[in-house]
Amino acid sequence: MSAQPVNPSLPPDHVTVFIDGVELAAPKGSMIIQAADKAGIAIPRFCYHDKLAIAANCRMCLVEVEKMGKPAPACATPVMDGMKVSTRSDKALASQRNVMEFLLINHPLDCPICDQGGECELQDLSLGYGRSVSRFSERKRVVADEDMGPLVETEMTRCIQCTRCVRFTGEIAGTYELGGMQRGENLQIGTYDGKPLTTELSGNVIDVCPVGALTNKVFRFRARPWELIAKESLGYHDPLGSNLFLHVRRGEVLRSVPRDNEAVNECWLSDRDRYSHQGLAAEDRALQPLLKDGDDWREATWDEALAKVAQILRDNAADDLGVLVHPATSNEEGLLLARLAEGLGTGNLDHRIAARDPSDGAVAEPFPMPVADIAKADVVVIVGSNLRHEVPLLHHRVRQAWRQGAKVHVVNPVDFEFTFDIAGKHIVPPSRIAAALAAGELNDALKEADRAVVIVGALAESGEHAAAIRAAAGDCARSHGAALCRIPQGANALGLVHQGVLPASRDAQAMLADPRSAYVLYGIEPGLDFADQAMVLKALKGAQVVAFSHYACASTRAVADVILPIGALPEIDATLTNLEGIAQRAFAAGRLPGEARSGWRVLRALGGQLQLLGFEFTELAELRAGMKSRDDEAGDRNGPAMGGSDGSRDSRRSHDAANGLELAVSPAIYRSDAVVRRAAALQAHPLTLGPRIVLHPQDANTIGVAEGAMARISNTAGTATLQVSVSENVAQGAAWIESGYGATAALAAGRVQVVPA
Repeated sequence: MSAQPVNPSLPPDHVTVFIDGVELAAPKGSMIIQAADKAGIAIPRFCYHDKLAIAANCRMCLVEVEKMGKPAPACATPVMDGMKVSTRSDKALASQRNVMEFLLINHPLDCPICDQGGECELQDLSLGYGRSVSRFSERKRVVADEDMGPLVETEMTRCIQCTRCVRFTGEIAGTYELGGMQRGENLQIGTYDGKPLTTELSGNVIDVCPVGALTNKVFRFRARPWELIAKESLGYHDPLGSNLFLHVRRGEVLRSVPRDNEAVNECWLSDRDRYSHQGLAAEDRALQPLLKDGDDWREATWDEALAKVAQILRDNAADDLGVLVHPATSNEEGLLLARLAEGLGTGNLDHRIAARDPSDGAVAEPFPMPVADIAKADVVVIVGSNLRHEVPLLHHRVRQAWRQGAKVHVVNPVDFEFTFDIAGKHIVPPSRIAAALAAGELNDALKEADRAVVIVGALAESGEHAAAIRAAAGDCARSHGAALCRIPQGANALGLVHQGVLPASRDAQAMLADPRSAYVLYGIEPGLDFADQAMVLKALKGAQVVAFSHYACASTRAVADVILPIGALPEIDATLTNLEGIAQRAFAAGRLPGEARSGWRVLRALGGQLQLLGFEFTELAELRAGMKSRDDEAGDRNGPAMGGSDGSRDSRRSHDAANGLELAVSPAIYRSDAVVRRAAALQAHPLTLGPRIVLHPQDANTIGVAEGAMARISNTAGTATLQVSVSENVAQGAAWIESGYGATAALAAGRVQVVPA
């Protein structure tokens, strides 16, 4: 290799390398395996993964490099100008076959009963590089399995110590829960303490494992890969819209796996999106139309049920009708609901069912920057969000930024656990968040930033002081040239804004505070999805209610007069608009249960029965032709102008326990919607903590309650009895609960009185 570049026309940061006689241009400092992958030249590997740090410990990628005496690992050998590499020479192939022989020495070779069979990297490569007869006659070692929780199954005797899982939990998840114990032939991968994995991304260790050591516990022994059909779909439990495949056999969704999309979720998937499909087969799934006769329910035909619904809507049209829509509802269904409301003459239509302070008329807005660019920020401010639980893979992007040197600041009522260091914390009660955004330390950090991002989450957006916090966050971002990223509150909240599922008259709170004579509930579990449970039950119990529902649950039966079974996202063709404002498509995968129908079909039939305009189509493509595109919405995507509420009124409130504690409510990670709440594995996960109230030690001492004691919590909305947890992570003067539980549903935001039970 001469000092002169082989190809002078290349950019100065590139070199020329020859792999198997093919001339390639590769960036300086990149590895041989990266150059080969880019050119489509296959090099076997186990430990190498392009999203993880290089370990070079499996040695399966040994190649022959000219003028190097020994074979070199392609994953850890940098390219040099003029380097000549052979991946298929006798020397390279002999080295690769020898490595494979060593890897199989202790492997149990139990492919017939291994869940990884059919998609196993070791199985695939052993066919090409393995010997037909083993020369190893000693006893194989056996490794005891470890219980890693309800999501990941272990068969550690199969482990080849590639350490991909170890590097994933350390570098990507940031929890450092797995590691190597002992040395040499006794090396084992495990958690050391024997506790379950607690990361919200734990299922990804299944994907990175090249053998059957870590497999999907929920999918275990359910099917073989070649029996499954893959359907493109989306995650619908947070607004990121992670791309995924649903694997289906005979109409049953058996597992979810990530679908690569570097701009959205890369190659990762949160556990919530991976395992939620369990909830589709819940016992209380709505299987056929139901009509209420007195206090009893009876099954009905679709014709009878739709006739009953049409009569209710005719009798309670215009201002007497309220339409409430779950924020994960698809764009197609949202458009038809907007047409239905317009045709019936009602302006009482809203999807912001969890908002407690809609006083500024704020609606979901697209992020002003691509999600992937958050990883390039130099300062990130997280406002009112348990980001790790709210949008796990957005939290991962912030971690990426932190690993590149970004400073992360937090303004929260609870010092939540993140997987990155926090440069500055303002842990204050919810009413003081707006004022904290003007703090000197925070402003100093933003002034020095070139690429600053302010992320506002659910605890702020859905809280009692939302308008003031939004105004303060907007002022803070504008004054420092930062990107304001308000997380949409719902998987398709932004899409529903685009499709006009917004009030022309009363918003969700107004139409419940001043009850209508009839309501349409779409995709909602009324006992758990609303902001103010007491107000909801009072309004719905005195009205006629039509429920388009995935589940015929107790809370739906308690308030509805008609239940129309509709398909969940994995069972229908649909589009969702993610937090960037990008419409993404999901294809029907699972079979619709019983007599359930796609929501758009039910709405089309209902609109036809009511003889409304806009329901004359017969195919989904015709409906989509009438949907508003992203470009069409460019002028009005920000919705109504946000008010300039002043946070000073809130900041002057007293915060002592004697006058009550401010309630901080965040969504529980695995109680976020009806489908997730019915996924048994997620409910058994360590992050599902159950209903409880968390108090600052001084507040707990003043009230007279201790860790583990029971307390009675009450406010104007209702009363609940919860177990007490005491933590200095909660701001003094505040009390933290998680929503999504029946026990906490009775409490609305605001002040609460806490007394020993």
